[in-house]
This record gives sequence, C-alpha cells and structure tokens, in this order.
Amino acid sequence: MNPQGGRWAAETVLALAPDAASRKAGSKLAAPGPWSGAGSRPEEGGGAVWGECSGSGSTPYRTVVDLSGEGGPGFNCSCPSRKFPCKHALGLLLLWASCEAAVPVARDAPPGWAEQWLDRRRQRAERAAAGPGAAAPTAPAAPADEEAARRRGERRAARIAAGVTELEQRLTDLLRGGLAAAEGAGYGQWDETAARMVDAQAPGLASRVRELASLRGSGADRAGRLLEECALLHALNQGWLRLGELPGPLAATVRSRVGLTTDAAALLASGPPVRDHWLVLAQRDSDDGRLTTRRIWLHGRGSGRMAVLLSYGAAGRAPELSLPVGLSIDADLVYYPAARPLRAALGTRHAPPVESPGPPPGGGVEAALSAYGEALRDDPWLETWPVVLEGVIPVPPPPPSEAGSWQLADAEGESALEVDPRHRDGHALWQLTAISAGTPITVFAEYGHDGVRPLSTWAPEPVPL
Repeated sequence: MNPQGGRWAAETVLALAPDAASRKAGSKLAAPGPWSGAGSRPEEGGGAVWGECSGSGSTPYRTVVDLSGEGGPGFNCSCPSRKFPCKHALGLLLLWASCEAAVPVARDAPPGWAEQWLDRRRQRAERAAAGPGAAAPTAPAAPADEEAARRRGERRAARIAAGVTELEQRLTDLLRGGLAAAEGAGYGQWDETAARMVDAQAPGLASRVRELASLRGSGADRAGRLLEECALLHALNQGWLRLGELPGPLAATVRSRVGLTTDAAALLASGPPVRDHWLVLAQRDSDDGRLTTRRIWLHGRGSGRMAVLLSYGAAGRAPELSLPVGLSIDADLVYYPAARPLRAALGTRHAPPVESPGPPPGGGVEAALSAYGEALRDDPWLETWPVVLEGVIPVPPPPPSEAGSWQLADAEGESALEVDPRHRDGHALWQLTAISAGTPITVFAEYGHDGVRPLSTWAPEPVPL
C-alpha cells in the first residue's frame, strides 16, 4: 500500500466500497476491456485517475477520482448509481492499482470533462480552507446581525421548551395509565407526538419518541425497556428545562441530544485543534430512507483518544467523505463540545495518509465494560461507545440452534460480550470466526446496551467487517 502519490493496494481500494455488492461489482470492472481513455496524474499527496467505461448504453460512463482530497478521495461518475463510490470508480481504481499499462501516467492534462470537475473540487477546497469572506478580501465584511440571530435562537428555544412541556405531560399520562395500556395503543399517537417534536424544532426528541414506539410489543423485556426509555426521555426533558443550571459540558450534551447542531466551519474556526496521527479504524454507513449517515472511527496514536467523523448524503447517496480503513492521517481534529467528547470535525491535514504500523492498544472484556460505564456516567443518553477488544475469540451459538447468541469471549473464557442481536445475521461474524480460527484476535467494535457490534479486525492487515 502506498497512498503517498503511488499506486494503492487493492485492499485500500476495496475498503472504500459502501457494501459487499459494490466490492464484487467493482472487481468485475477491474479489467482493461470495458475501459478507454484511462489515465492518471500523480501529484504530491495523491493525484487523479480518470477513464470511460462502456455500459449497456451507447455513451460510456465518465469516471474521475480525486486522490488528493482533504476529506479523503473524491469521486464523480456519470452513471445513475446512488452508491458512493460507485462500481465504476471502484473498478477504475482497482485497474489503476494493478495494471500500470491500462491506466498509464498521462503526458497531457486530463480530458476536459475530468479537468472541469477536478478544478471545481479544488476551488471548493480552497474556499473552505480560506474561511468565510476570503473570496473578496478587499470588500468590507457585512456586519453580522447578531441581534437577529439571538432572537431566532430565543424563538427556537421557546418552541423546544413548549414541546418538552407537552412531552412531559405525555409521559405522565403514559405512566399514570400504566405500561400495559401502552401495549394496546397504536402507533398513531406516537407518530403524532414525534411530529409535534419536529414542529418544536427538536429532532432529537422526535427520534427518541420513535424509539419508544418501536419498543411497543417487542421482546420479552419490552416493559423494562419501555420504562428505561421513558426515564431517559424524562431526564433529557428536565435537562432542557434546567439548562442554565447545568455545567457547560453537560449542557452542550443536552443541546445535541435534543437536536441542536453546531456548525462545523464555526467549530473549526474556534478550535482548539487536536493534532495527532489518526488511525482509521472503521467506516460504517446507515440509511433511514431519508438520509445516509457515514461514521468514520479514528484513534489518535499520541493522544490515545477516540473520535468519530459524521458525514451525510441525501436521498440514498453515500456521503463524499471517505477514508480507507487502516491508513493513518496526520491531521487536526476539533471535538464538538460535550460532557464526553467523541464527535469531531476534520480540520487541516498536514501530510498524505500513510500505512498504519498496526492496531491501537486495546483491552479485554472488563476494560470494555468499564469504558462504556464511564461514558454513560457523563452521557446517559449514549447508545454505543467505541472499544478495542484485544485477545478475544468469536464464539458462535452452539448447534443446532441458529437463534442463540454470538459472543466475543476472552481467551480464558471467563467473560464475554454478547453480540448485538440486530447484527447477528450476514457473513461478517462468520468472516470474523474464520479469521480467528479459534485464536485470540484484536477487534474494533461499538458496544452499547444491546450488545457489541464488530466493525473491523487485523489479520494482520486491517479487515473491515
């Protein structure tokens, strides 16, 4: 693997794929046959790759990849795919990685269609790096209407407070009537309550109300789970109503859980940044039908801190931010304010990404339990926490039952973490078992109240799951 301007290894390319189907489809296009006009332009820190791929239509698909992006590689293709990167971008990169003759270094500039997209991308990156107002330095900056912004903030806070008060009454009625009554109620009242929270500009509260609705009639412990979620929702409501009495970090956590966001550009401008060599541990996409959310997990080699980068894609398209698993980037991160800071914004990258020397230090099952417990102490609404499990063995359910619990057990077999039941299906757990072959391995995972979800391992190279 040589991401510093050289050709990548196939594993690096495949780590960018949004799913297994894209990896398979991209691999089929990693041959010279369907490609024409392919070329590359190496530059310090990356470069670009382009080509035209014949498809079912008369016009070939034009594909270009920017390898020099500050937020990771950038992709553009004329195909109608909603996946990002698409199979054509993956196939082109795989061909470039394996066959220099098929994707040679170009003597001339890229074709016009590729150059135009690359130029637009460079200009956007320059504007973002320069900051607001940099495009017209000689013009006097318009004074910010701070008073209008303050009034808008006050109006939104008042709407949220009204929504919180209404939600508190809804919870009081629910508990007064008993949880058994909630079992027989339909989804309509929950949908209406969630819609009211959206109207109150509190999307975080709306999401938690929908979570309450999903627990109705699900599982043997549904009454206990329903009561727990009601308690957490009540605590969040009370935190908002008493926001001025809370310590600053906890108040920031309550704001984010209710649904107030911090502008990433303003966050990066205000700092302070944490510069480190950040190992890319995992990349995971989730899609709720309206928005695709990408989580990229990082670990700082010097600071020992975990971080997660979030990016979004509308209408089913994968987000553009993409960092190959297993690479290390020398970069600045700025953490969003919180009682237990984890989410961060990616700032300046000081050098091209390099291959990581190996997995980060980890701990056993007890260490993971302790880390999650400490995080919950600061943020009781936390759903999962990142953990590096060292020396664990994946244990499938005993036959003949296929509905039993998968576990990640320590080498001595004295303690284990149950795998989240929502993620027991698919090939990832069997892939992990095959990699382990009964021997202890290091696994990066998300751990929460529903169990553990493995995301990557090292064998010895990083393997996304």
